[in-house]
Amino acid sequence: MDTKSLALEVLYEDANVIALNKPAGLLVHGIFTKDGPKHTEETLVDWLAKKYPETQEVGDRDESNLIRQQRGGIVHRLDRDTSGVMIIARNQKTFEYLKKLFQTKSIEKQYVALVWGRIHEKSGVIDKPISIKDGSVKRTVFKGKMPREAVTEYERARYYQYRHGKHTDELTLLSLAPKTGRTHQIRVHLSSIGHAVAGDKMYGKKGSLVFEDGTELQRHFLHAQKITFSPRPGAAKVTIEAPLPAELVAALQNLTPIE
Repeated sequence: MDTKSLALEVLYEDANVIALNKPAGLLVHGIFTKDGPKHTEETLVDWLAKKYPETQEVGDRDESNLIRQQRGGIVHRLDRDTSGVMIIARNQKTFEYLKKLFQTKSIEKQYVALVWGRIHEKSGVIDKPISIKDGSVKRTVFKGKMPREAVTEYERARYYQYRHGKHTDELTLLSLAPKTGRTHQIRVHLSSIGHAVAGDKMYGKKGSLVFEDGTELQRHFLHAQKITFSPRPGAAKVTIEAPLPAELVAALQNLTPIE
């Protein structure tokens, strides 16, 4: 994705914090090594460097007070194909403050996901530690390296029917609240209960959604819809919402709501 022509939507902005609506397909930041960056495409951090250059002086620092990696102002991430609201710190003091809010679970996040199959429970909690799968970048709830606590709450919104050729499948639309912030957490947790996110190529088995009109959802159906936090110490909480992107709205319109 070319950030030169990308017009990211700014959802909230003050002297300390920026909230953006990240589109699917955009990498948040690259991987940096002692030999330099390992990515060639432009990232969200690159876009921030042009639009908000002060963010490049913000981040985790080493013993010499230098930023360890070029992740200007980033305090949390979204996967490449996950869209939605992200908050970015504009100065080091706010970075440390927001980082502490995440560590103390004082920031509320709400996602929406469309998953394969019918989830019968009105609501539920997935409480399964997530670890790194040996020899892979994938995460797992089964035996892996460095397991860490992971908790995801969910509520059922409605059911849909998906027709493809002579076959039909059922899907469930969910609202989710991750209580921890592990890599790929929602995707791994939903896959672990047999309800992978629709379109998830890493943790799902059914592939993309291809509709009768020939269109295809070119991403997974996971969107960071809301985030609630206090933008500075002592301030009232604000809720910032990123509307469901057009491609996900269109996907739902191509499905049949069912009881």
